[in-house]
Amino acid sequence: QVQLVESGGGSVQAGGSLRLSCAVSGNRYNVYTLSWFRQTPGREREGVATIHTHGNTIYADSVKGRFTISQDNAQNTLYLQMNSLKPEDTGTYYCAAGGWRLSLDRDFFRYWGQGTQVTVSH
Repeated sequence: QVQLVESGGGSVQAGGSLRLSCAVSGNRYNVYTLSWFRQTPGREREGVATIHTHGNTIYADSVKGRFTISQDNAQNTLYLQMNSLKPEDTGTYYCAAGGWRLSLDRDFFRYWGQGTQVTVSH
């Protein structure tokens, strides 16, 4: 069982920055990828960025060049640096842990955090 606890959400004006953190603990057997997803009311949860234990990363097209996913050396904390934020980035951001496949598909992620709210105003 893996536990994930997000923090760092908040309100910011368009063009601003935020950094999200996710504390990762528990038995990480068969967990190779960590990811950030986001969701707004009435829409499906969408993958934002994923990082593999080997260091490879993938990003949603909507955030490429603005967001950066990373993790500390011990891989106990996952980060999402969000720059040049836009109102459409508003949503609840979730940390997720998954298997070997590097993906943004939520079906490949077994463990989820409770989420942290990000609000970007005009």
